[in-house]
Amino acid sequence: MKTWQNLLFLSKKIIMIQRIQTIFLSIALLLMGILFFIPLAEVAVGEKLYAFGIKGLVDSQSGNTTYAAWALFVYLLFVVCLQAFIIFSFKKRVLQMRLATFNLILMLGFVLLGWLFVKFSLSALGEGVYSLKLPLVFPFASAVLNYLAIRAILKDELLIRSIDRIR
Repeated sequence: MKTWQNLLFLSKKIIMIQRIQTIFLSIALLLMGILFFIPLAEVAVGEKLYAFGIKGLVDSQSGNTTYAAWALFVYLLFVVCLQAFIIFSFKKRVLQMRLATFNLILMLGFVLLGWLFVKFSLSALGEGVYSLKLPLVFPFASAVLNYLAIRAILKDELLIRSIDRIR
């Protein structure tokens, strides 16, 4: 009898993971998680070329970190952990909506913070140019997916309230 209860509980979890808002939130989590592994910008100072990633400015030839950006790393880690928490807090829809809204703002702040780190690292190295790469669009896409998830969660919440009102 205990095994059937465990299977029933597991099936309810799987059903909740198949909700559209969970899919939106999971894709946003994946996009933000990819940012740990790929560079966000390239900085050229004189003859040297640097790749700016989540951990900082890395010399392309030697692989040494020239300008560390640990605050950006911690910020992204917080955003990704919060996104994972939002996915698994499906039983509390109002909290899930509020946290998703907060995380949406944090994602947009990540782009601003990343751009500021690129500017400050460039000024620390001297005269040079920078070019932003495509992965800097991922937080914007994640923010849009979070917005779509918030709308779907609100729709579910209104449906549940209307069903409770009918009883």
